[in-house]
Amino acid sequence: MRKISDIQRPSAEIRFADELAILKDWDQNRAKPEGWKLSPQAVVRFVLGDDQLGVQEKFVGTRRFIERCIVSLATQRGLMLIGEPGTAKSYLSELLAAAVSSDSTLTIQGSAGTTEDDIKYSWNYALLMSEGPTERALVPSPLYTGMQRGGIVRFEEITRCPLEIQDTLLSVMSDRVLMVPEFKSDERLVFARPGFNVIATANTRDRGVNEMSVALKRRFNFETVHPISDISLEMELVQRETNALFEEAGVPLRLDERLTEALVVTFHEIRSGKSMSGKAVESVSTVMSTAEAVSVAFASGLHAYYFGQTQIGLDQIVDNLVGSAIKENPEDIKRLKAYFDHVVAERKRGVWTEFYEAAKGHHDLGRGPHSPK
Repeated sequence: MRKISDIQRPSAEIRFADELAILKDWDQNRAKPEGWKLSPQAVVRFVLGDDQLGVQEKFVGTRRFIERCIVSLATQRGLMLIGEPGTAKSYLSELLAAAVSSDSTLTIQGSAGTTEDDIKYSWNYALLMSEGPTERALVPSPLYTGMQRGGIVRFEEITRCPLEIQDTLLSVMSDRVLMVPEFKSDERLVFARPGFNVIATANTRDRGVNEMSVALKRRFNFETVHPISDISLEMELVQRETNALFEEAGVPLRLDERLTEALVVTFHEIRSGKSMSGKAVESVSTVMSTAEAVSVAFASGLHAYYFGQTQIGLDQIVDNLVGSAIKENPEDIKRLKAYFDHVVAERKRGVWTEFYEAAKGHHDLGRGPHSPK
């Protein structure tokens, strides 16, 4: 059996296999929709955690929101998760699929290059030429496999696909059947087994790229995934997820609470456009999401570890923060510098003084030796 350490990013059902086993035992006498591995109550506990069962919290959200998502998957409608980039839509869809189907890997990645074959099925053309359109020659898509098994299929970034490609889902979502016209008449229909459904995700920034048809929208229940508004919860999540990444990478470092505060408050204030004291902050064009904050913290730890330092410093946080925030718009570096000069600099205490000094030492934010005069 393949070990977790042999996989760069284990899927949720592998990473949390022990918790799923605990919930399966706890769940034996509870009602569940046909084809589901766990009951709706157990799925909620898997996502939001349960201290008594030893199940950790994996997603920050309200119970009512998670319950609505779960109920959608038990209906004949799919679940559409929309929101800003970095709000953990994909992670939530992975967790739900792992809990409901014990398999979160049936995934279609939407893009401008996604074709109808990627959604339905394709062919092994060597076998097709020698045998004709047989089941052995058919290469099933994740959607095809999900219908056959009765599992949850994830469709990531659906609005990145052209409209006519998105609408390939119409008959599947409404009739729960997929036609393979190349097969014989008694074999050409693939009927979805109980438990099949689709979770799609879309960024609100991309919704105008390829707007979904009204017909397809009617076949989904829409739920908005909001950024985390509670700073204390966001700090807790960033620290927990960053330290988990260090452990998985074999890096003997931990993210200090002081660094977590500086990083998360910075992301929160720039994202919201307002400081904790109510002062207006000009936001950067990049989405300052919780996922990006975790990425900055993790990269900072790797920077420190691989270059011979025993702990993460604020200079690494600043370096990776700039790399995360400044991606497209050259004006963003001025906005970030203004944030440090007018918000961070005024907090003349503890970590904030050190944070400002670290920013002054950065060649883009301060007056380092490589800065233009």
